[in-house]
Parts: sequence; structure tokens; C-alpha cells
Amino acid sequence: MPLQEEIDKTRQEIRTDDYSMSIGELISLYQSNEIDIHPEFQRFFRWSEHQKSTFIESILLGIPIPPIFVSQRDDGIWDVVDGLQRLSTIYEFIGILGKEEQEESQNPVTLQETTYLPSLKGKKWDDPNDPDNSLTQAQRLLIKRAKIIVNIVKKESDAMIKYELFQRLNTGGSIATPQEVRNCILLMLNNRLYDLMRSLADYEKFKNCIALSDRLYEEQYDMELVLRFILLFDKTEADISKLGDDVSVFLTEEMRKMALEQELDYGHIETAFKKTFDILNEITGDDSFRRYKPEQNRFLGGFLLSAFEVVALGIGYNYENLPPVEQICENIKGIWSDQIYRKWSGAGVNAARRLPYLIPLGRRIFSPV
Repeated sequence: MPLQEEIDKTRQEIRTDDYSMSIGELISLYQSNEIDIHPEFQRFFRWSEHQKSTFIESILLGIPIPPIFVSQRDDGIWDVVDGLQRLSTIYEFIGILGKEEQEESQNPVTLQETTYLPSLKGKKWDDPNDPDNSLTQAQRLLIKRAKIIVNIVKKESDAMIKYELFQRLNTGGSIATPQEVRNCILLMLNNRLYDLMRSLADYEKFKNCIALSDRLYEEQYDMELVLRFILLFDKTEADISKLGDDVSVFLTEEMRKMALEQELDYGHIETAFKKTFDILNEITGDDSFRRYKPEQNRFLGGFLLSAFEVVALGIGYNYENLPPVEQICENIKGIWSDQIYRKWSGAGVNAARRLPYLIPLGRRIFSPV
């Protein structure tokens, strides 16, 4: 199809509109449950108290606020695609964010000192018990009358536009890692699959085997490992050979396809995953993906993704028919002297190049035959 035809066709699939709305109107929408900010996304974002105070400062000073993007659902409710932190900061400061879940005794949000308005320090929205440290009515109205452009993706648009928009707006933005973007997209696409992945990431025997640092847990790397497992453990070798140049892009695209699959076998995924890590927890525990030194007969160092790709994916592929436990342990140790592993797991070999070699290696090593 010529480029112009592709442009014209895709433009027809996207229906958008935009409004200039006051913060007061956005407050009313939230109170009426007509806008959904997806509070489950909160853990993936990292605005500090200072950033929140600076945002309120910007509103008070009349500094233009970046547009927010919403997607209109079939029931007319707006899903916030981009702008979560801006809206949640406003709702939190005013005292209505998740109010039904808050304790009545919860203290009002207080602002910090900012560059241009140092007197914001300690200020609250409206605390009857502390009027001296509350904004005045004029200041509150200044905030409520401030305008924000709202870009709306209408419900007539192609179903995937919302997720494309979310990914493109948030990649490299306020979300720290690609997996955190994927988690948010998955929550929007398929709650059941997200819940399964989260439960597998929290599976104690899996956590025992990967032995990640606190930083990697904060960056949702455990969820990325779960995603790698469920996408790759039973994928055909022909498909693995077509990963492309960027594994991160592959993970996102394949996750979206899986999330939209109508007949996804959740039980098969869960069984393969848990049996894999039940076995590894019993045999090698937190040594499962560390380097083995035969001359010292011990495992050393930290978690290695290349070892995960051979061991976890190899056992997962064969989980219904594995060698004896003692043999699995010896096979794990033997990987480190395997010529294919040594060639394709070294420095400078990226994931896209090594996976077509390491995944078949693991399947062969842990085959019962």
C-alpha cells in the first residue's frame, strides 16, 4: 500500500477532539466518577513531594500546564492515558484522591517550599483547624479556574489507539523503565493476565531463585523476567529466530498480542512457571542463575539473564517430562562449559542475537532424552 493510502486509512481510524477545561470541571468529573485516573498505576510513577509542590506553584503562577490525554470508553467515562500525576496531584492536594479508601483522621496534604513561592511551605488546601496555613479562597479559586487542554481519543477510534498513545507518551517520560510501561498497558488491556503475572512474580520460590537487588525489584525487573518466561518458554524456534533487533520492542508487542488472545491458556502458563521454579528452588535455590565455577565447585556472582534464558526457559519447555532431579543439577553446572553457551553469552552479544541459540540449547539440555 502506498504511503499516502496508509496515512489516509490510519487517520480515519483515529477520532479525536480537544477541550480547554478548568481544574474545577476536572474536579467535578472525578467526584462524579466520570474520569478514571487508574490509581493502580500510582506505584509505577515517581513524582516526589517537591515535584507535586512545584506543579501547584506552576498553576498559581499561571504557567501553562501540558495537555492531558484521555480515551473515551463505551460508557462515556474518560480513561486517563497521560496526565495521571498532574491530575492525582490536584486531587490529592484538594483532599479527594481515593477519599473512600482514606481514613478520616488522615492529615491534609501540605506543600513544600518552591523556587518562586517559598511561602508555600506548609500550606494546605483548606484546613478548618489551621486556617493560617490554608490557601485563601482567592488562591483556591485561582487553582480551580486554571485551564488544562484535554485531548480526547473518541470511542469510535481503533481499539488499539489508546494503548499506542499510552506507550508513546510515557516511554522515556515519568515512568522509569520499559517494564513499568508494559505493566500499565497490560492493566488497560487484560487485568486477568496482569494479575497472573503479578502473582507469579510474587511466588516465593521464584523470588528465592532470582535473588534480585532492591533496585531491580523497584524497577519491576521481576515482572520483566516473568514476562520473558511466559512469552518464550513454549514459543516455536521459528518464531524465536524472528525476534528482530530490539528485544524490548518484541516483549511489548508480544505481550499485547497475548493480552488480546481470546483463548489464552492461563493454567498452562501458571503450571509451567510454578513447576519450573519449584524444581529450581529445590535443587539450586538462589544459585540457579549464577555463574558456576567447576574448579571451586560453587556458584559465584549475581543474577545472569543469559543463565535464566537457558535454565528457566529450558526447564519450562520440558516441564511435563524432565530428567531426574539429580541430572538437572548436573546439567545446570554443565552449561558453563558448553561451547554454544560460552560463545553466545559473552560480553557484546545482545539478547536478540543470543536468544535463537540459547533457548534451543536449554530445551536440549533439559530434555529427558
